[in-house]
Amino acid sequence: MKEYIIYALKGMAVGLANIIPGVSGGTIALITGIFERLINSIKSFGLSSLKLLINGKLKEFAKVTDLYFLVSLFTGVIVAIVLLAKVFDFLFSQYPVFIWSFFFGLILASVYFVGKTIENWKVTVIISFIIGTSLAVMFTFLTPATQNNNFFYLILCGVVAVCSMILPGLSGSFVLILMGNYQLVAIDAINNRDVGVIFPVLIGAVAGLIAFSHVLSWVFKRYKDQTIATLTGFILGSLGIIWPWKNPIEEIFGEKVKVIGYDYFLPQLDTEFFIAVAIIIIGIVSIWIMEKSAQNVEQKSL
Repeated sequence: MKEYIIYALKGMAVGLANIIPGVSGGTIALITGIFERLINSIKSFGLSSLKLLINGKLKEFAKVTDLYFLVSLFTGVIVAIVLLAKVFDFLFSQYPVFIWSFFFGLILASVYFVGKTIENWKVTVIISFIIGTSLAVMFTFLTPATQNNNFFYLILCGVVAVCSMILPGLSGSFVLILMGNYQLVAIDAINNRDVGVIFPVLIGAVAGLIAFSHVLSWVFKRYKDQTIATLTGFILGSLGIIWPWKNPIEEIFGEKVKVIGYDYFLPQLDTEFFIAVAIIIIGIVSIWIMEKSAQNVEQKSL
C-alpha cells in the first residue's frame, strides 16, 4: 500500500506539470524514476492483454499490464488536476516569476540528476544529447503553422500530440499550437462534437501511444545511455520555456487564451530577483532531497 501511495504522489507531480503551460508530464515522470515503467506498462496493452480481459482473467490482466501501478499513478494525476488547477491559475496570475523560478530550479537540477545516470559518455551519447537539446530549443521558437483539416494530417496531429505528452520537455497542447490545429482539435471539434475531426485524431493518438511506447521501450533496452542522453537534452532545451523572466505572447482560440510564445528579458537586480533566485535554489534542493530519498529507499530494499 505504501508503494502505491508513493506512485499516487508521483502521479500528482505529473498532473501538476500538465497544468503548467509548456511543461511536460514526461519530464516529471523521468525525474521521479517512473518513466521507463510507465512506457513498459503502456506497451503491454495489446491483443494478448485484451484476450485476458475478455476471458475474465483479471488477475493475469492486472499483472501483465501493471494495472495497479497505472491506477495509482493516474489517480494522482487526476487528483492534482482537479484540486490544484485553480490554485496554480491564481499563483501564475499573481506571482508568475516566483512560480516559474521554482520550476526552473526543478528542471535545472533534473538535467544533472537524470544525466548522471548515463554510464558511458561516448561519442554517440554526446551526439544524442546535442540532438535532444536542439530539438527542444527548436520547438520553443518555432512559428505556429496554419490550420489544416486534412484527414491524414489530423492523424499525424494525434500521433505527434500524444508522443509529445510522453516525451520529457514537450507539451502536447503546445505542439498542437505549433502544428496549427489547436483551435480545430482542442476547441472547435470538442465543442461541436465534430466526429470528422475527433475520429482521425483519436486514431493517431491511440496508434501513436501504443507504437511509440513499443519503440521507446525497445530503444531503452538496447540504447539506454543514448536514450537518457536524448531525454536529458529535451529537458535542458525546455529551460527556455521555463525561464522566469518573460512575457507571454497569447492568442485567442474561441473562448480560450493560449500561450503561443514568449518575449524574454533579463531581470533587474531588485528584491523580486533575489527572492526568485532563492526560490530557484529551493527547487534545486527539492530535487536533491527527492534523489537522496530514492537512494535511501533503494538501499533499504537491498
